Amino acid sequence: MADYDYLSFTTDYGLADGFVAACHGVAWTVAPHARLLDITHLVPPGDVRRGARILAQTVPDLPERGVHVAVVDPGVGTARRAVAIETPRGALVGPDNGLLIPAAAALGGIVCAVELVNATLHRQQVSHTFHGRDIFTPVAAHLVNGVELVDAGPTITDLVELPAPVLRHGEGWVEGEVLVVDQFGNVQLAAGTDELALLGSQVSMRGETVPVGETFGAVPPGELVAYLDSAGRLAIAVNGGSAAARLGVSAGDVLRLWATSSRS
Repeated sequence: MADYDYLSFTTDYGLADGFVAACHGVAWTVAPHARLLDITHLVPPGDVRRGARILAQTVPDLPERGVHVAVVDPGVGTARRAVAIETPRGALVGPDNGLLIPAAAALGGIVCAVELVNATLHRQQVSHTFHGRDIFTPVAAHLVNGVELVDAGPTITDLVELPAPVLRHGEGWVEGEVLVVDQFGNVQLAAGTDELALLGSQVSMRGETVPVGETFGAVPPGELVAYLDSAGRLAIAVNGGSAAARLGVSAGDVLRLWATSSRS
């Protein structure tokens, strides 16, 4: 039997309404002893990709034995499935729209996945538009109470996955999709250590020549720097400013970086 002792929440619910408190209340009603941890409720509305990346980059740093509820669910109430996934380092509960899969990989891979059709683990009345409160949270809380994952519904294997981000490289260049622009304007790309090694100590992009450094302070204030971020991704920042604004990019754009020694 899996041994879970806390719940985490990642949603696009925001903080202006009572949606988060309602989920917390349901969790404590079902499992009064459960610890609750909020990763974020400020995922841009309906942005499944951003939610998936935040979740996947955060859960490896959380304690094991957690049940991670994630709700970025523009298809709520439609034919999309509600699912739970067991991994070697915790469980994930949410919609079957690709949101959970990167986090499952970050937690060691999928051991088992089920569709949440056992209504005895849901709230008595289920809203068509608030499955976070009425299905995902109560199921997660029941898992903390010791209910087995397979008791929540039948096992499934055909989970929805998000398209892989763009990542290409050639002679002296790397092209990567912008995965995340954080609140500081730092630009995280779908590239990492291997791609940075291909580029060398200085790169050019969109008319800018950018040194590779270890941190923001490696360049003077107002200057661009390329670096490996805390998630091991190739990222671009401005010391004291916004790289996204400077380069005119946002999540989903594709940015090409040239090794300055290779660019004519």
